[in-house]
This record gives sequence, structure tokens and C-alpha cells, in this order.
Amino acid sequence: MTRLSVNINKVATLRNARGGNMPDVERFAVDCERFGAEGITVHPRPDERHIRRSDVYALRDLVTTEFNIEGNPEQPFIDLVLEVRPAQVTLVPDGHDQLTSNHGWDTVTYKDKLIPIIAAFKQVGIRVSVFVDADPRMVEGAAACGADRVELYTGPYAELFEQNPEQAIAMYRPAAEKAREVGLGLNAGHDFNLQNLRPFLTAFPWVDEVSIGHALISDALYLGIEETIKQYKLCCK
Repeated sequence: MTRLSVNINKVATLRNARGGNMPDVERFAVDCERFGAEGITVHPRPDERHIRRSDVYALRDLVTTEFNIEGNPEQPFIDLVLEVRPAQVTLVPDGHDQLTSNHGWDTVTYKDKLIPIIAAFKQVGIRVSVFVDADPRMVEGAAACGADRVELYTGPYAELFEQNPEQAIAMYRPAAEKAREVGLGLNAGHDFNLQNLRPFLTAFPWVDEVSIGHALISDALYLGIEETIKQYKLCCK
């Protein structure tokens, strides 16, 4: 069964819109675990427009499942992760002005940059996942850099799925199979929802973990977070 990690960035976005502590990000994370989520994901950005550094420190002591911190490995992010020591760090090459992540690493071009960063995290026992596009060359590159896993960027999958589900899945098969071939764990995330998640995981049952935020939190506005997590977990079976 693929593990479901709930990305709670959007909960922090809502809190920050009015100041104060409503909704309570820490309580929400704990409730997600109570309702069955197997992990909590956060993506602290330098401008703290959603998750703040203080949230990361607070969640370190609260998350009892798997804590996954995503981000661009600039020095402040590296220092934060090494101090907090989550179960997993996901390296994402997003710029400061990006609205959301929209591409993966070129693990060939940036090999010399990634190798020492990955080694530093692994030295203290943090699993390292590298965010990549659905390109088997980038998967091989991540393995060469010493990563434990890759996370496939599934934005293009979600976009194509609405018109041609079979082609969307076929587009991801070479990269997904390459991860298994080279011995990397496989994560996936971005724009998954209750319509397109199950077909992806049916096609690639060796996916270890999916990280879902925007659609899941949006569904929770209608269904409630407990029922929403239940339905996403059913897609993960």
C-alpha cells in the first residue's frame, strides 16, 4: 500500500491570511495523523508565505508518523533540515518567486551540487528524495548522486489525464520503471486528486509514497478532513 503524506502548506496559507492561529497548523497535522495519514509534508519557502520556520520546529515534536520537509537546498534550508532531522527531505529546485513547484532537477547538470548535499543529509540518518521530471535519465542521475528515492513531478500527468488517461500513464512508465531498475524508492506528487490518483498507483504499485496538498485540502472544504483522508487512502490501496 502506498503511503499518504498530507502536505499542510495550504492550511498555513489560510492561517497567514488573517494572522493569529486559525486554523491551527499544529493541531491540523496531529488530526491528519489521527485520521489515518501516514506522513506530514511541509515546504517552507524563504518568504514564509505559508509554512514558517517556527512551524517546522513545532511539528518536529508533534509528528509521530513520517515528517517530510521539501525545499530548495540553499544553506538556510540545509541548516534547518540538519537541525530538525525529519525522516525524509525532498530536494526541490524551485526559485523564490515560484508560485508552486513546476519542474524537477536536472540531476546530470547539477550532480556536483547535489552529491555533497545528499551525503550530508544521509550522514545524519535522513532519507533523501530528489524531485525529478518523468525522465529516466534524471532518475539515473539521482541514483548517481546518492539519493535514496526520487519523487516524480506529476503535474504533467494530471494535466494530460483529463484528456487521455492512457497516454498520461504511458508518459510516466519509463521513469517509474527506471527507478525500480536502479534500486531507488519511488515517490510521486503534484496535482493528484481523487480522480487521477488511483489509476496512477494501479499502473505503478511500487510507488512508496504520495504527497498531496492542494486538492486534498480543497476536498476537505466539502467532505471534511477525516472523510477526505479516508477517500485518499482508499485510492492508495
